[in-house]
Amino acid sequence: MLIPYKPSQKKIAMGLLSYMPKEKDVKKLIKTIELYETNENWKLFFWREEEDLVGILGIEIDEDETTLHHLSVNPSYREEGLGTKMILALEDRLEISLVPSKETKDFLASCKEKNE
Repeated sequence: MLIPYKPSQKKIAMGLLSYMPKEKDVKKLIKTIELYETNENWKLFFWREEEDLVGILGIEIDEDETTLHHLSVNPSYREEGLGTKMILALEDRLEISLVPSKETKDFLASCKEKNE
């Protein structure tokens, strides 16, 4: 289930984002979170399985497109199709089709391919 990010969940968001290759550095993580907290076009969503927040999606909403910048799943929950579920749920909720960033291009293509 998708859950919108709240600033009180900053540490959880940073933990999940840190699983992304380019988000390992604490200073980079802080800047990334600040971007989502201060720019109204940038949104974070958690994925909840039962009571646990196990994934995170980060998007940028422009007039013409919505770009997926971040997608991460807790390693304990990988290989279960959660990334695809997260993407499909977000696209359904926002009634959009996500465009990948350089970092999410391969993963998003893989998810879309599995869903066809």
